[in-house]
Amino acid sequence: MKIISYNVNGIRAAMRKGFTDWLQQTKPDIICLQEIKAMKDQVDIAEIEAAGYPYHYWYSANKKGYSGVAILLKKEPNHIEYGTGIDYMDFEGRNLRVDFGDFSVMSLYLPSGTNDARLEHKLTYMADFLEYVNTLKKNFPNMVICGDYNICHKEIDIHNPVQNKNTSGFLPVEREWIGNFIDSGFIDSFRYLNKEPHNYTWWSYRANSRANNKGWRIDYNMVAKPLQENIKRAVILPNAHHSDHCPHMVELEF
Repeated sequence: MKIISYNVNGIRAAMRKGFTDWLQQTKPDIICLQEIKAMKDQVDIAEIEAAGYPYHYWYSANKKGYSGVAILLKKEPNHIEYGTGIDYMDFEGRNLRVDFGDFSVMSLYLPSGTNDARLEHKLTYMADFLEYVNTLKKNFPNMVICGDYNICHKEIDIHNPVQNKNTSGFLPVEREWIGNFIDSGFIDSFRYLNKEPHNYTWWSYRANSRANNKGWRIDYNMVAKPLQENIKRAVILPNAHHSDHCPHMVELEF
């Protein structure tokens, strides 16, 4: 089973840049999208379905053109869970889960901390989300939580750790949280199989950052520990250029 996660930075813009052609060529079984910035009725659904994804679920923010997540699938899930039941999270359309029997996949878009108010919001979200997931694991132990976590975990995950040590996304409190999240029972699937530096999933549009590979690895496919033996491959796909992020894949064998 191939699962891809991709912050598309606007699904309509990504589709104009060839996203669905790329999707048809790449053929993941499941693709989790973040920052779709659209309502379902604003998206060319026929194009998505023609690419081989008849099952697609959309969870948009209340605010138009902002945030939102989606999951596209080749096979129909048993259940779709929209949101977390926590109002302030769900208002921004940041969590969507599909269940297949005893296996679940979530698309997550964690807030960024672009200013003091948003950083406080992000820290609250992080604490509440970890508590939510710890409760969720009791009934859904075999989860893959894919998405844009907006956090680099370690120095290897960011191009200039010294310069960015006081920047949101690499603050000690954020790095500690994602470490605790992993320790709570998840595997960073990319780092599990890949120890090399200079592997990133997001680049600023400024200063030709992507061409110079001055990036951040802030997107993860977190695999629950009971599925550790099922992890066969994990790769970043930097040649896809539909967004300021790139897709990243985990392959599980059942």
